[in-house]
Amino acid sequence: MAVIGAGPAGLAAAISAKENGGKNIIIFDRNNWLGGILPQCIHDGFGVEETGSSMTGPEYADDYIKKVEKLNIELIKETMVLSFNKNLEITYANKEGIHKIKAKSIVLAMGCREKTRWNIMIPGDRPSGIYTAGATQAFINLYNIMPGKKVVILGSGDVGLIMARRLKFEGAEILGVIEILPYASGLPRNVVQCLDDYNIPLYLNHTITNIEGRNRLEKVIVSKIDKNSLPIPGTDKTLFCDTLLLSLGLIPENELSIEAGIVIDSITKGPVVNQFFETNLSGVYACGNCLQVYDTVDLLSLDAKIAGRHAAGDIDKKESVEKKINIVAGDGIKYVIPQTINEAGDVFFTMRVEKPGKPTKLRICTNKNEIFNKKLHWINPANMIRLKVKISDEVIKSSNELEVKLDN
Repeated sequence: MAVIGAGPAGLAAAISAKENGGKNIIIFDRNNWLGGILPQCIHDGFGVEETGSSMTGPEYADDYIKKVEKLNIELIKETMVLSFNKNLEITYANKEGIHKIKAKSIVLAMGCREKTRWNIMIPGDRPSGIYTAGATQAFINLYNIMPGKKVVILGSGDVGLIMARRLKFEGAEILGVIEILPYASGLPRNVVQCLDDYNIPLYLNHTITNIEGRNRLEKVIVSKIDKNSLPIPGTDKTLFCDTLLLSLGLIPENELSIEAGIVIDSITKGPVVNQFFETNLSGVYACGNCLQVYDTVDLLSLDAKIAGRHAAGDIDKKESVEKKINIVAGDGIKYVIPQTINEAGDVFFTMRVEKPGKPTKLRICTNKNEIFNKKLHWINPANMIRLKVKISDEVIKSSNELEVKLDN
């Protein structure tokens, strides 16, 4: 079994596979360290949902790394996987050359990358002083490099919110967090703990319409937007700054997946999977942030463990069912994972709502009956919903589709 990626998802999947009977497990990673971005995440809060203990990113990663070492799982670092195919043949390259192996199963755990200014085409000059939030986190936490003194943050993703607080700690002036949506895209607790507690302004329904500076960034133009996300004339505001942080969201890394012929969901930008996290290519599983962008590492690891366990093949599978049930995102739901179900049993669904709202009820229905409902006390796109639902044999036999929706 091969695992591509040694971030939290890859480590969790490999450990789960080994603990459930998997043999000859290999983890590939392009870095010379394990844990993905966890070593640069020095704030706490990791592991609370999974273990009940609050850890920093390095502490959380260290727990998983020690388990990998104890289980004698093979690691191949500083190695780039170039491709794999439907026959589960993997081509990879490192300083020793180009190599090929054939696996019995593959777990994709490549993670994701940050969006840049070119993903949203911000006009203006091209000065120094423009960084992604994740790169800035690495500068400060790993290399003790301060990126600037007067900072504007575009986008209210969680890493951007956390870096607003971190930069404030280091003495920077945070002029504001600019968000194009009418609500923050990061977790509500991060808005409170990272912005409100430090009097950092959050400008909702605003965006940056121009970047100015010859050599170093000098200022950005911020404008209010209308309901069509277009700048409203006369609302321009100039913020004089030397640093712009971009917290614009994440893009799942799936170039390998696409090249191999894996079907990609148009909303999540990750593979389409069944309840075992298996893709349309038999024996190829996907987990972690290359499947969908998770809020917390805890939920990511829990799902990765399911993928690893099933990829190991040491499970009590029921007699396979030829048909598959499609899972449809209905009213108020942006997307649902898994996108298909092909066996009865307990299924873990993860999903996001389309917009914040008042208390409501979530329903899962066949074309005839409701099979599950749950009251939601509040909803927010920033908070992933994870549910365990028991799918009966009768539903598998009598249905072609399940709809997940909110009450109107």
